[in-house]
Amino acid sequence: MFIVTHRKLFFIISSLLVVGSIVSMFLFGLHFGIDFTGGSLLEVTFTNGRPTLDDANTRLAPLALGEYSLRPSGDSNLVLRSRELTPAEKTQVESALSSGHPENIQEDRFDSVGPTVGASLKQKSFYAIGAVILCIVLFVTFAFRKVSLPVASWKYGVATIVALAHDVLIPAGVYVVFGHFTGAEIDILFVTALLAILGYSVHDTIVVFDRVREHLRVNGEYRTKEPFEETVGKSVRETFGRSINTSLTIFLVLAALFFLGSEATRNFSFILLIGIIVGTYSSIFIASPLLVTLEKLQKKE
Repeated sequence: MFIVTHRKLFFIISSLLVVGSIVSMFLFGLHFGIDFTGGSLLEVTFTNGRPTLDDANTRLAPLALGEYSLRPSGDSNLVLRSRELTPAEKTQVESALSSGHPENIQEDRFDSVGPTVGASLKQKSFYAIGAVILCIVLFVTFAFRKVSLPVASWKYGVATIVALAHDVLIPAGVYVVFGHFTGAEIDILFVTALLAILGYSVHDTIVVFDRVREHLRVNGEYRTKEPFEETVGKSVRETFGRSINTSLTIFLVLAALFFLGSEATRNFSFILLIGIIVGTYSSIFIASPLLVTLEKLQKKE
């Protein structure tokens, strides 16, 4: 099959995307939201015309909020991210933004997280992603424990972890670039999206691997001498339509959520959109062809 035969081309494409993602992280930095750094987020709606950013910043200047971020949202909202605000300070901010006319402003959201809690959440999020990847690899290795030829069962786990690393790094890098231009920050929903991407990706990968296992079992029963490369190619071809159709269905739902949904879910749906594309790509063009590469390397040993 074309995918297996020209696997080096797809490996190169993925390598370039991964390197580009890592470079973007160093270039633009990881901008963590208040979930991880601590602080307050206040979103307000102006019922009688939103002021310009310059006017809003001028109104907030006397309050000594320290370093803060003020961005527009939608047609009539402003979102303020700052250090942790007390209830009295929040009231002062709302009063300043409304120029002393509280009837012209409406509070939509107010979240406040202490720095200690934020640091703890950040640490636990990294642990959660690492634990999920480890559990997935162990599960794949156990599920394919009876498949020892021509590739050892643990190498299915290796192929899976390479695909999962690919599926985490690329969406994260794209999101960093997206955040640089839109102000999107890394928050709990970002971590939730990555965990969902990992689950979807490994599910798609295992479907192809399971078809490979089934063909190897049948070949063993009938003593058919079929090259492993051909077995993998046939398995990918048989599951290709299923993978594309499933991904397309999810993609359409997420696209509708991104373009038609609220501002609160837009960033979440964006990273899931990228993750679905990348996860489908890796299960077809990376994980399965990688088994062929591992098998050929094994022959040379």
